[in-house]
Amino acid sequence: MTRFLTPHAASLPSTVPFTGPETLERRSGIHFRARLGANESLFGPSPKAIAAMAATAADAWMYGDPENHDLKQALAAHHGVTAAHIAVGPGIDGLLGLICRLTLEPGTPVVTSLGAYPTFNFHVAGYGGALTRVPYRDAHEDPEALLGAAQATKARLMYLANPDSPMGSHHSAAVIEDLVAGLPEETLLILDEAYADLAPANTVPSIPVNHPQVIRLLTFSKGYGLAGARVGYAITNPELALAFDKVRDHFGMTRVSQAGALAALADQDWLANVRAATLAARDRLSDIARANGLFPLPSATNFVTIDCGRDGDFARRVLAEMGARGVFIRMPGVAPLDRCIRISLGDKQTLDIVEETLPQALNAAG
Repeated sequence: MTRFLTPHAASLPSTVPFTGPETLERRSGIHFRARLGANESLFGPSPKAIAAMAATAADAWMYGDPENHDLKQALAAHHGVTAAHIAVGPGIDGLLGLICRLTLEPGTPVVTSLGAYPTFNFHVAGYGGALTRVPYRDAHEDPEALLGAAQATKARLMYLANPDSPMGSHHSAAVIEDLVAGLPEETLLILDEAYADLAPANTVPSIPVNHPQVIRLLTFSKGYGLAGARVGYAITNPELALAFDKVRDHFGMTRVSQAGALAALADQDWLANVRAATLAARDRLSDIARANGLFPLPSATNFVTIDCGRDGDFARRVLAEMGARGVFIRMPGVAPLDRCIRISLGDKQTLDIVEETLPQALNAAG
């Protein structure tokens, strides 16, 4: 069948950015007791969102509203913008693919960080973009290096996540505002704010909503606990927001997902509860790491990245040993970030499992 593919498509590797925990369970035959590798919210969605989705399930024979009208109106009111500034899509991953489709041609220069969210690179490669990747500075993406690379390559796109995955670090709002002020005129900044709902108050920058060179991406997958519903959205200038209509799947959002997101957005008390639970879990997981001689990095997300203090081979052995004990975690994929493991946050029972298995895994790996 490859004779039907374009030469570019045929040249791409048959890989995906992440191997899912279900695949790992099938391969190993081990059922995970703790699912802590996908940065999902183990605190779950709002009960009101669950009720709204359950009530809408009987209407699943109907397509969802192709204009996402009610959700766009609610998001606009929540963020203090107009509905014309909003584009809705199937998670940030889906929106990243649409942005690449809208902006890239074979050879178009793109700048990102070495080790940053790999799904963006997956979409860039799929549309033939030419990636330049700059190293992290310690545990942070390096805005100055990103700007320098964008200027040198005349990049069409620059990708930056704040807070960051996989390191969990963040830059202050002022740093991001300075980055925006220095953008080359030919560069569009994709600012991935997936974890903004869980970040410190000084994290979210003030950027004019009509800025012609910035597109902000947010999601219901993290703080709102709706990763399986696949609801993400972009905030950007109306001209760019409207461009999504040129290429998006107009029936890509399900009626059930739309109802769940609307109810979740309306239940800000639940989000506040999740924030509080996240802070407490960060502290406990960091304490567990330190008790085992490891070095937890400061986190602005729903996971903690833990420096194992050695090289990537050792961290990979720890990862494997945790998996053998039924604990699904992940790690950064490139050196020197791969000295770390990354563990999502959870409730007391889940962190009890981490406290039990981490010393065993370290002993077996060491």
